[in-house]
Amino acid sequence: MKSTLTIVGTLVLMLVSQFTFAQEQGAITYETKLNMHRNIPAERAQMKDMIPEYRTVRNILTFNAAESLYKPLIDEQDDMAAASGGSGQFVMVRTPQNQTYINTSQDKRVLLREFMGKTYITQDSLSIMPWKFGDETKTIQGYTCKQAFYTDEKSGKTTVAWYTDKLRPNLGPDNFTSLPGAVLEIDFDNGLRVTRATKVDFKPLKKNDLVEPTKGEKVTNQQYQAMVEEQMKQCGNGNNFIIRN
Repeated sequence: MKSTLTIVGTLVLMLVSQFTFAQEQGAITYETKLNMHRNIPAERAQMKDMIPEYRTVRNILTFNAAESLYKPLIDEQDDMAAASGGSGQFVMVRTPQNQTYINTSQDKRVLLREFMGKTYITQDSLSIMPWKFGDETKTIQGYTCKQAFYTDEKSGKTTVAWYTDKLRPNLGPDNFTSLPGAVLEIDFDNGLRVTRATKVDFKPLKKNDLVEPTKGEKVTNQQYQAMVEEQMKQCGNGNNFIIRN
């Protein structure tokens, strides 16, 4: 009888261990809806006739107990372009193949960013956003999610996050990984860009599902931001208008 109980106990422990391991790895699919009309200047209102009001793209977040990788679903990404007749203006909407890699055990964040036809790699330590916590809850993909939000001091724009503590912490789309649970929705600037989980799938990962990005020119965050700001200034002075996802 004693040996029977021992065998049963061992089987239970094995099942619990396998379940816990399965819960520590998998993939979350996100859908991002971007309002492309809202920030078009009044003097360029005619552009609204050239592009749809909303653009939707999907990304996937693969994860294990310590790492995560957020990247586009490649086969679903497309570019959009339109020219405004004889005005000389050109509108380009492109989904960059950006990636965000997080390793909590190494306190490391690696960003792969495509910009102006080149690929850049930046690396730094993990940072914590100054979140404030609300009392509201809502259900996303079967998970009860709590509210958190913060307002950027420089831009004055507010980001609202919805996260669940039923999934592991420090997990979420892009850079939103500093909450005590997995982020299943992000609302930036009151609907300008909304990213929401459409599927949560626990499954064993294949060898190449979660790999730290390394291919690209290595620059600091400050260098990369300076390049972006300079290009935005040049675009603002010319006839081109770029909408960034």
